[in-house]
Order: sequence, then structure tokens, then C-alpha cells
Amino acid sequence: MRLSKERVRHMADAMATRLVQEGHVVLTGTHKAFADVLDHAVTEELSIEDRLNAEVRQMLKAYEKDIERGNVDYQKMFTMLKSKLARERGIIL
Repeated sequence: MRLSKERVRHMADAMATRLVQEGHVVLTGTHKAFADVLDHAVTEELSIEDRLNAEVRQMLKAYEKDIERGNVDYQKMFTMLKSKLARERGIIL
């Protein structure tokens, strides 16, 4: 995940506060519980891309020799494969 847990927590707390202040959400529970739910949702969404990146890296290991020889550009192949998988799975990056 590119963002630290502390940063995600801060963002979730700020979102919870703003949603309540602007009247988009009426809390039936505590502010902390709502912020915790947002924190979890954001963390899960961010981890989807992390898992996708790990899967692409694993798939590219099959082309390791070609990459080392310079026959395949790792970054270009990574981006193309990641985009393809995201499109197939309906993941918005």
C-alpha cells in the first residue's frame, strides 16, 4: 500500500467528519465506529492494487530471461499486463 496506515486513518477520520458536517450521513453510532468502517474500506480498496501488482510480478517471472536479455521491457510489460488484468476483472485503478 502506498499510503501509511496512519495516513489512511487520518483520511478516514476527515471523511467521516466532513460527511457528517455536510449532512450526507446521519450517524446512529459513534464517530469513531464510522471512521473505523471508512478506514477498513479504504485499506481494502488500496490492497486490491497491491495484490494485483504482486500477481503481475509473479506472472512476469516467466519472462525473466527475456527481460534480462533486453528482449522485453519489464516496465512496459508490467503496465500492459496490469491494465489487461484490471480491465478483465473490472478493477478501476
